[in-house]
Amino acid sequence: MQSKIMNNSKVVDLEKVVIKFAGDSGDGMQLTGTQFTDTSALLGNDLATFPDYPAEIRAPQGTVAGVSGFQIHIGRIDINTPGDIADVLVAMNPAALKANKNFIKKGGSIIVNIDSFNQRDFDKAGYEQSPLEDNSFEGYNIIEAPITKLTRETLKDSKLDGKSIGRAKNMFALGIVYWMFNRPMQQTESFLKAKFKKSPELVEANIKVMHAGYNFADTIEALSSSYTVLSAKLPKGTYRNVMGNQAMSWGFLAAAENAKKELFLGSYPITPASDILHELAKHKNLGVKTFQAEDEIAGICSAIGASFCGSLAITTTSGPGLALKGEAIGLAIMTELPLVVVDVQRGGPSTGLPTKTEQSDLMQALYGRNGESPAVVLASSTPANCFDWAYQASKITLEHNTPVILLSDGYLGNGAEPWKIKSTNDMPKINPNVAKEEDNYFPYARDKKTFSRKIAIPGTKGLEHRLGGLEKEDITGNVSYDPENHEKMCKIRSEKINRLSNIIPEQKIYGKESGNLLVVGWGGTFGSLYSAVGALLKDDNSVGLCHFNYINPLPSNTKEILSKFKRIVVCELNAGQFANYLRMNFQGFVFEQYNKLQGFPFTSIELEAHFKSLLSK
Repeated sequence: MQSKIMNNSKVVDLEKVVIKFAGDSGDGMQLTGTQFTDTSALLGNDLATFPDYPAEIRAPQGTVAGVSGFQIHIGRIDINTPGDIADVLVAMNPAALKANKNFIKKGGSIIVNIDSFNQRDFDKAGYEQSPLEDNSFEGYNIIEAPITKLTRETLKDSKLDGKSIGRAKNMFALGIVYWMFNRPMQQTESFLKAKFKKSPELVEANIKVMHAGYNFADTIEALSSSYTVLSAKLPKGTYRNVMGNQAMSWGFLAAAENAKKELFLGSYPITPASDILHELAKHKNLGVKTFQAEDEIAGICSAIGASFCGSLAITTTSGPGLALKGEAIGLAIMTELPLVVVDVQRGGPSTGLPTKTEQSDLMQALYGRNGESPAVVLASSTPANCFDWAYQASKITLEHNTPVILLSDGYLGNGAEPWKIKSTNDMPKINPNVAKEEDNYFPYARDKKTFSRKIAIPGTKGLEHRLGGLEKEDITGNVSYDPENHEKMCKIRSEKINRLSNIIPEQKIYGKESGNLLVVGWGGTFGSLYSAVGALLKDDNSVGLCHFNYINPLPSNTKEILSKFKRIVVCELNAGQFANYLRMNFQGFVFEQYNKLQGFPFTSIELEAHFKSLLSK
């Protein structure tokens, strides 16, 4: 099937563009955005995405609460965020338009499914009349497309029922945007053929509707131009588009292979971490064992058991689940067994905002357990480097036999960007700290430099021992109620974590090495902070960015970096947890705060404005 040759409209080359697809949660906006993402990735664009969907399984249709969105930022330059506001918005109903009014650039293009703009839909969205007729969107390029009507017209001779025909309208919208940005449709055609291979009539219908949308855009006068975004100049290599949860899963697979360990995941499904369980469950052929437990506690306890038996053991969760796992994390700390606990953070407290992003589990990761129970805490900072931090968490836990808590968040886990495929041969070697049969083994004998103990795999001749949650005697591992021994063991467990600062790399600074303002961040805020600081550096401002991935312990040169700047501002998607953590560790410094607690990431615009105000004082 061939689409019409493009008319005489001009093609405009763009450096970057932000597009958002929004509609009812049943309109297929996530799939539509993903297809545009995959096509752009294949064309060599750098990109970042931000899916945004309601927490309810099926929110009331046509309401603002039920709006599902997918934002993508593509460019031929370095892209670090999914964009602050959209250049183009596809709104499938009035609710989608209302929910995104503040997220579309002035003068931007808005493609609306005009068939959904009736009084019934206005009432559901909270409009008294059509927002297209009351000057609410004056100055925008409004493109009224009868998407539902033309979808039905296109498929009037098909054998599909009315419900199936209605579901195809997202392909019409995708066709319009494919024309608008000069994108080929072959990748989506291949996807549809694979997805509906058992239903040829659905394959034909969706492809036909997509081409109808493309042809509609090609013929209407409202679109005087189409646009193109050329390939980005990325480092040479083979790339694929990955989401953060997917990249993290692969990082664990690579670590298990290099460590020559079986990978075990004991987990309980929870938004937004469940995709790690889903992804790893696909890889039984690689020796992966996944256990969907009956609750969070069973999930982590099964992982501790697998670790005791010699596996690379992980458990995944979000904030509410991390709270439930606290006692078992304490058990892993007491027994000093390797374990990675992944926390894909979301808005809280309690059930909170299950589908929104936040960084408010930091203090829980650091201190959310009874007793003196220190754990290594790491944080990934981009969807792609979730792979690297999953690998690094595995390396630390296996080599030092101590639990590692790896923080991600909903923004990273569900976001996507190009990832350069790596070979496990090029990655740092992992050398698990395991006792051998010929060793003169004592469970709590330690390496003099790292204070880490060796673990013994059950069944190894001569290495019989016992572990448990009661305090252990130094060296022997016998149960001990001796008060001085307890204090000694608490100090040893703490010092073991502290000594990792001698092994981890020194903290790096982006921008100025010293100056007027140091911007401090951690985890998933990296892209927006990097972009904002980069904009200020172009104007020759004396500003640097210090973004942390190692949280506990902090890099050894942290204090030195802090001392080189006149002002320090800590930016977090919480009420100031990392700022308070820095105050606890570094007296004598003034840590200013910039915080956001809205379920959404920072925008580069708001950060840049705040940093300018600090520099002007």
